[in-house]
Amino acid sequence: RGPGWCQAKWGLQVGLELSPKVAVSRQGTVAGYGMVARESVQRGELLFAVPRAAILSQHTCSIGDLLERERGALQSQSGWVPLLLALLHELQAPASPWSPYFALWPELGRLEHPMFCPKVHSLELYHQLVALVMAYSFQEPLEEEEDEKEPNSPLMVPAADILNHLANHNANLEYSADYLRMVATQPIPKGHEIFNTYGQMANWQLIHMYGFVEPYPDNTDDTADIQMVTVREAALQTKVEAERLLLYERWDFLCKLEMVGEEGAFVIGREEVLTEEELTTTLKVLCMAAEEFREFKDQDGWGDDKREEEGSLTLKNIPKLKAPWKQLLRDSVLLTLQTYTTDLKSEQDLLSNKEVYTKLSWREQQALQVRYGQKMILHQLLEMTL
Repeated sequence: RGPGWCQAKWGLQVGLELSPKVAVSRQGTVAGYGMVARESVQRGELLFAVPRAAILSQHTCSIGDLLERERGALQSQSGWVPLLLALLHELQAPASPWSPYFALWPELGRLEHPMFCPKVHSLELYHQLVALVMAYSFQEPLEEEEDEKEPNSPLMVPAADILNHLANHNANLEYSADYLRMVATQPIPKGHEIFNTYGQMANWQLIHMYGFVEPYPDNTDDTADIQMVTVREAALQTKVEAERLLLYERWDFLCKLEMVGEEGAFVIGREEVLTEEELTTTLKVLCMAAEEFREFKDQDGWGDDKREEEGSLTLKNIPKLKAPWKQLLRDSVLLTLQTYTTDLKSEQDLLSNKEVYTKLSWREQQALQVRYGQKMILHQLLEMTL
């Protein structure tokens, strides 16, 4: 991508507007390319505007009518299939109006998503387009009345897909009837990169969907999971057979309340418990006295709310929880840490040794950052449950 591509013939034809204060560059960016400020930018300034005519979607492509007619056969949980078919068609159409846009794409074969780690895969181009849509597409926010309808279809938005992601981003995409506008959300000094946000995403989500992570401690949205069944195993490990049966009864009741599930996880952020209600209820029920549980079960979980008395499960309040709750949480964290093949100290040593770290492959570095961020959160929990 060259810094002047938006002023090229195609950009002018579709009416794409680019502020003279910004440019696309391969220097000074966190990835292979990005957008940087050529001059200082103030909060609220327009960085660029993309007319809806330039957006590539299932509705704007040249086979839009066919995709609409076959809409029923193309339904999927993700809602991506029509766009993927549109991209397959336009990529192979010599006269596609989006050909100049496609020329700006990264090499499809060099995408770093985990789905390409295996050496053998079929439907190569389709899979590459899945990764591209996952990494570069946008979804327009739905109105409240639209939330229950079919999945929100993704869009390919030229210019907007150039910006890299940062949790502490300095720009945001705004939607209107005629244009999509990228606007600065904070002052951007000259020479600094312009970052959009792809949403509040943990590093494991970033690597899965976009093929990169934010190095520790930059990703303030990072999380660590404690599998729900791990909490059950932690509660079971000191029980005799009769007590184990009673604990399974409590677990089944939590399942009935839809607080836990065999495939679920409790999500812990760097500053908050994202699944506070589920984890609080689980610790409460698994640690209840027998008589208290019978009353709780008789009332279908709608007993007197002693939440304030017991303490809410924010990270700040974890040290104030009842001793049995803290012990169960601590045991669950310890079991979770055992699922990793390396410990925190060995990974700290790797990260602090630049010579060794730079010898790791890109994928190894990214995986290390994912693990390290998760372990730091889990070890923070351990300290709070002492």
